Amino acid sequence: MSAIQPKILTWARETAGLSLDDAARAIGLTDARGLAGAQRLKAMELGEDEPTRPVLLKMAKAYRRPLVVFYLLEPPKAGDRGQDFRTMPGHEKFNPELDALVRDIKARQGLIRSMLEDDKAEALEFVSSATMELPAFDLAARMAERLNFSLERFRATKTAEEAFAYLRETIEASGVYVVLLGNLGSHHTNIPVEVFRGFALSDSIAPWIVINDQDARTAWSFTALHELAHLWLGQTGISGMDSANTVERYCNDAAGEFLLPASEVRQLAPFLKQSVATIAEHIGQFAQAHRVSRAMVAYKLYRTGMIDKATWEAFDQRSKNEYLQIKEREKAKNKQAEGGPNYYVIRRHRLGHALIGLVRRSLDEGTITYTKASRVLGVKPRSVEPLLSMRGPS
Repeated sequence: MSAIQPKILTWARETAGLSLDDAARAIGLTDARGLAGAQRLKAMELGEDEPTRPVLLKMAKAYRRPLVVFYLLEPPKAGDRGQDFRTMPGHEKFNPELDALVRDIKARQGLIRSMLEDDKAEALEFVSSATMELPAFDLAARMAERLNFSLERFRATKTAEEAFAYLRETIEASGVYVVLLGNLGSHHTNIPVEVFRGFALSDSIAPWIVINDQDARTAWSFTALHELAHLWLGQTGISGMDSANTVERYCNDAAGEFLLPASEVRQLAPFLKQSVATIAEHIGQFAQAHRVSRAMVAYKLYRTGMIDKATWEAFDQRSKNEYLQIKEREKAKNKQAEGGPNYYVIRRHRLGHALIGLVRRSLDEGTITYTKASRVLGVKPRSVEPLLSMRGPS
């Protein structure tokens, strides 16, 4: 009798989001006894064939699972994501790529925490320091004070990306790691924004904020602050920015007040009785001047009672459609363009100064190996030094 339970093989493949054909190709199964790769894999999952250890090692890599998992008697429960704040009716919440991403970043957080504990790092006082009894306005004020954040400097930047870079700098200076991750290492595993916008990993020593970089760049700042609000509440979980969820609405309000106080959004009141196209134009100009997304401005108008829910939803859908059009144009432009940003520049940008700096210092002090550094950074060991020594924006 095989030591491998067939249902474990099926579970591991399905939770990796792979079909039989895709899994067979990823594993590199060759014909055996006249069976095609996918047929052979199916035979293994039915208990009619037994995977060899080399095949199991390839499965572990392709399915992003430790080898020991394949020797369990029952499939383990879904990875602990903390709370799931997404409440869209009828939306399939489980996504294999997201599940794998959560496992990966939680593992990285554990490594970072151990590194910081070795350095006798102190607990961050703001994590878990607030409750929802505190008005969102007050939470926004406390966060801004703790970050030593200047709204004037944020808006004085030339682009939304520069504005986010400044905000990210202030958040990371407070002890939070902010990373941009929207896939498992390749565009083939991109996770749609509809699945998740951000993820908060609450921890008193090594809190993390993960932002889905598949989202519009103008939305990154709002998402970062939304997740920061979750950290102040001491919450770990997946966010979708769903206004129907009480916690999400509270974090939305805190992030919105942080970047765009209600007193300022009232400047749009004179234009709200005009045509939809004219209102949209004014919202666009207002959003650009304040370095926020048009979707955020529309949401703020709704939350302050200046427009009704139906109007807000119409503008929100309009923003989504426009963003999709922009993405398609960017995709076409990238196909035509030669070259592109250096791999290491992109990777540094996604990881952020704080994470890059911590790994660099730890390697220089000899407290971690290049193998451990590669796990923290999510790259191969041979790529660690080129990544750390690269000079460019991050």
